[in-house]
Amino acid sequence: MGISKLTKTFAGRPVRGFDPDAKPSRANCVYRIAVEFEDDEQTFPDLLDAFLTAHGGPGLTALVVGSWDSDSPLDSSTEVVESLIGARGRMPNLTALFLGDVTAEECEISWMGHGDLSPLLPAFPKLEEFRIRGTSDLTFGTLKHANLKSLAVESGGLPAELIDEVAAAKLPKLEHLELWLGTSNYGGINTVAPLKKLLAGKKFPHLSYLGLKNSAIADAVAAAVAKSPLLDRLDTLDLSLGNLSDDGAKALIAAPAVKKLKKLDLNHHYISDPVLRELRKLKVKLDVRDRKKEDRYDDEVYRYITASE
Repeated sequence: MGISKLTKTFAGRPVRGFDPDAKPSRANCVYRIAVEFEDDEQTFPDLLDAFLTAHGGPGLTALVVGSWDSDSPLDSSTEVVESLIGARGRMPNLTALFLGDVTAEECEISWMGHGDLSPLLPAFPKLEEFRIRGTSDLTFGTLKHANLKSLAVESGGLPAELIDEVAAAKLPKLEHLELWLGTSNYGGINTVAPLKKLLAGKKFPHLSYLGLKNSAIADAVAAAVAKSPLLDRLDTLDLSLGNLSDDGAKALIAAPAVKKLKKLDLNHHYISDPVLRELRKLKVKLDVRDRKKEDRYDDEVYRYITASE
């Protein structure tokens, strides 16, 4: 069961589309636990304890963690990490975890502070899917996990140091790698140089999905990926949510390995009609929804990504 399945809220209002009167089975329901905004009486450790008293045990395989503090911004997830690790015996079969399911109404993505996550993943040896939102002060340290198949890091600005940690990770079963690169205005990279080790293709032999999303240098990223040995073994290349324009799209069109993909996701882009027609000739499953229009001010062209601040 993955964390992308139906979610029920443990604290606060149910998410849209969930019937609070229904009795969902654990096969189609993932719980989201969150501290209510401006509720000074709630703490995350107490909330987690209450949740696990009601729903913990071997049958709990997936968990979504929303806001862990009643204030905004969220300065650090250290208490969350410590609480989850301390309760690992109460959820021994956890296979999917999303840390930081927080929307802009609660806290901007760039305001979400974390800390040292190095002890978290090893505490759950059966974990197969891990997603985290926000990267301020985040470190994975030496990332090593025998069973992790999916790793996603959502950011408004992904630091080069974190990219290095991911590129050096020992994740022998990794199939899905999703990195939101963001913009240098919020700590992200402004050249593709930090992606060099990752794109060298020497790691992650089972990788079939690569997402380098939400990038303010999407054209340069596309050109670098087009030359990467990784491309030959991917099923899906996801460069969505960024500011990709004709230059990046043309680099992809010229790459022979792109034609072998099962899916090319370029959703949220700035590609012109003539180049879109060329992309459609690739005969891969193509997502080019949500085309944006450039803004021009004083002869300067501005193309925006989906999430930055």
